[in-house]
Amino acid sequence: MTRDVPLNQQTTTINNSVTPDRSWLDLSYQLAGIGFPLVPVGIALYLLWLSGDRGRIGFDLRRPGFDLARGFGAAALIGIPGLAFYFAARQLGINTNVSPANLAENWWTIPVLVGYAVMNGVLEEVVMLGFLFARFDQLRIRPWVGIVISALIRGAYHLYQGFGGFLGNVVMGLVFGYLYKRWGRVMPLVVAHVILDLVSFIGYALVAPYTDWF
Repeated sequence: MTRDVPLNQQTTTINNSVTPDRSWLDLSYQLAGIGFPLVPVGIALYLLWLSGDRGRIGFDLRRPGFDLARGFGAAALIGIPGLAFYFAARQLGINTNVSPANLAENWWTIPVLVGYAVMNGVLEEVVMLGFLFARFDQLRIRPWVGIVISALIRGAYHLYQGFGGFLGNVVMGLVFGYLYKRWGRVMPLVVAHVILDLVSFIGYALVAPYTDWF
């Protein structure tokens, strides 16, 4: 906002190469970028285990059909209008141009993007839904209040994309929070988030070289 360039003419890059001229070193940086953010997930699961809440959040493989079906449904519910909102936010001048896949071309580029998508889905949903909502319940915070707080936090750490990124992720947080409370399982939302990021990262990497508007 402090730059002379309008917000919708700025570009936010995600998943960048660190040493594009040295493939194996770059790969080590990318793997570290996937692994280190999963440490908070391990801490959250450990703390939930200590308090006897680990089994409550539904982060397991006991209902794969349920999780996959509802995950794809939630991804469609958020992803299709979310893409339209992104383009609208750029036209309104409240969002940057988000470039979500900026790795140098290597044999490991697509697997690493898949790794980032899985990491994001697990990190955000386990912490922002599973862990946070369990603690909200212990504090006797009303469910709708917890959903709003979680959604606002989710939107706040996406402000680097612009105000459109904030608003879009607040809506996503409200929907995901409601679905988590309804289903009682975090896995469908992990699946949905991974699908959304896979489409964003890999879809962008495949389409962007052939278009000037994406």
